[in-house]
Amino acid sequence: MTSGRSLVACYSEDIPAWAVLFSRYNLYDSYLSKLQRFFILAKRMQAIRGMHDILPESTPLWQFIEDKIHQVLQSYGYSEIRMPVLEVTELFKRSVGEVTDIVEKEMYTFADRNEDSVTLRPEGTAGCVRAAEEHGLLFNQTQRLWYNGPMFRYERPQKGRYRQFHQLGVEAFGMAGPDIDAELILISARIWRELGIDENVTLQINSIGNVDSRLRYNADLVAYLESRFDELDTDSQKRLSNNPLRILDSKSPSTQHILDSAPVLFDYLDEESKSHFEVLQELLDAAGIHYQINHRLVRGLDYYGKTVFEWVTDALGAQGTICAGGRYDGLVSQLGGKPTSAVGFAMGLERLILLVEESSTRPDPVQTVDLYCIPLGLDARKKLLATVEQLREKYSALIIVSHCGDGKLKNLLKKADKSGAKFALILGEEELLNNSLIIKPLRQQQAQKIINQDELAYFIEQTLLSKNSEVSA
Repeated sequence: MTSGRSLVACYSEDIPAWAVLFSRYNLYDSYLSKLQRFFILAKRMQAIRGMHDILPESTPLWQFIEDKIHQVLQSYGYSEIRMPVLEVTELFKRSVGEVTDIVEKEMYTFADRNEDSVTLRPEGTAGCVRAAEEHGLLFNQTQRLWYNGPMFRYERPQKGRYRQFHQLGVEAFGMAGPDIDAELILISARIWRELGIDENVTLQINSIGNVDSRLRYNADLVAYLESRFDELDTDSQKRLSNNPLRILDSKSPSTQHILDSAPVLFDYLDEESKSHFEVLQELLDAAGIHYQINHRLVRGLDYYGKTVFEWVTDALGAQGTICAGGRYDGLVSQLGGKPTSAVGFAMGLERLILLVEESSTRPDPVQTVDLYCIPLGLDARKKLLATVEQLREKYSALIIVSHCGDGKLKNLLKKADKSGAKFALILGEEELLNNSLIIKPLRQQQAQKIINQDELAYFIEQTLLSKNSEVSA
């Protein structure tokens, strides 16, 4: 058994001197064990590395962006679907692909109490397909769906990339033509315009054909790259045997130079995929959407085919992707359903937030408190509580904060000012007797004034409501 003295020595940097003195008097191990547990419990808790808190000062911008996106999706007739964050591991192995980085290195996978292998979702498409198929939403139907929520990947945390990140996805089922591909691209383009970042993003498109054309291309690509194996970067050498298409989007300059002389996927496309891609370009041209054709653009997940696209930006430093998608017509049947055409895209909200923050047209969605209500005494608190609820009922657009607790008026006014409120509304014993209220401006150099309680509604309508866009009376 570890002695009391050695245990204290182990914790001498964290526990006070009196604990060390106790050990000199042969304190029983049981007491020291309690002491040890106390300091473990007293240790300050922190978020897990890569798990990011979104604080109140940041959430108004998140809400603004999410609301804008939701409004755009609603205007196109898309409906929200919500899936669990935990799925059986096999779902992602069968959909994403067992030899992808996500499945091999990045998934949070563990055995539950029944020893079943479960995984925190690393992306949303597989779960959306599973849910739609399970609940009979797909066969002989068209569906336009969207979702938003946390995803999980164990990768190196960096700015805008976390191990828990938020992804908004859009999926369309039951439509095989290029017109639905174009619609999704139009939706994403409209989102950028609504957020004021359309000048900072570029659309890249490509077609990766069907399975047969990719197999023929893979064989020739592998043969070419094997002849220059020693010149490839380490990651590309590893991918050559299990996922050679992913080498096309390697970030290594030397590998990209080698690919300049490699076979081009577009030359291997089947006629149907070529025709599909040509019509897509015509539709985008007709809609005035500017794009670049990038023949090296592939998607990192196994289920994609035909159309693939990405919106990229260099406004965040090195060129990065803020939105990506494409067709995955074989995924539903791959997961046990009937063959169903499907296409979708997803965007990472953390990187989108950074891009909006960098924009010269960045919105300022901070919520401003209209009234900070200060009751002085129990009777005033009861009266003001009822009055404020009536105001909220009548004027739903107002933001009203009621002070809770006691304190000196000077300190309460400091709290009111710190809240950012436009006015403080004060009700004390004298005002109760006189049926009056004190209105103190907090953002303008104006004197406070006393009004009759019956005049409060008039004051609000004349002073505050003209600055609020939505009011219910």
